Amino acid sequence: MSPRPNVSDERKDQILEAAADVFTKKGFDQARMDDIANQTGLSKGTLYLYFKSKDELIIAILEKIFHSVVKQLESRKNLELSATEAISLYTEEAIRDYKMMLHILPVTYEFLALAFRNKTVQNALKTYFHHYIDSMIPIIQRGIDSGEFRPVQALDVAIAAGAIYEGTILLWIYDNTLISVEDHIRSSISLLLEGIQTSA
Repeated sequence: MSPRPNVSDERKDQILEAAADVFTKKGFDQARMDDIANQTGLSKGTLYLYFKSKDELIIAILEKIFHSVVKQLESRKNLELSATEAISLYTEEAIRDYKMMLHILPVTYEFLALAFRNKTVQNALKTYFHHYIDSMIPIIQRGIDSGEFRPVQALDVAIAAGAIYEGTILLWIYDNTLISVEDHIRSSISLLLEGIQTSA
């Protein structure tokens, strides 16, 4: 007999989807908890059982967007793969997750504006970024130590790769008729890796 689904988790996902939609349409400053409750069809009291404030919702949305991506990168640090294979595999998994979340990704760029004046959001984004850097650097350093990559600065490569992942999403938001998240992340990471690989 299969386990029963966690109703609490399902309800949280429903609320986060609704909150992302409201934040995208109204912006963080104008959005109210009442708007989110109306969007979900829940009472305001029920909403507050799950999330006490807009800040809590913001952090939960960020974690939903970034947690899976960082977790996948963490799992690549110790696999018996070349650094190129590990980064390429992570890239494919990140592309898959980004494509599944494209409908809520625009709200992340509301976070960027909010980060300038909201320490909670600023700290959440900083935490995510440092998790990414701390997970990516050992993979790149392994490639350097093995001679697979040239003796470059691992931090510089990690930042360049991060700029590709995040920047491509931003460009997709600018013009989704020109930018393909899948094709352009994949090709740009491939170009980056080719640029640091040693000669055969």
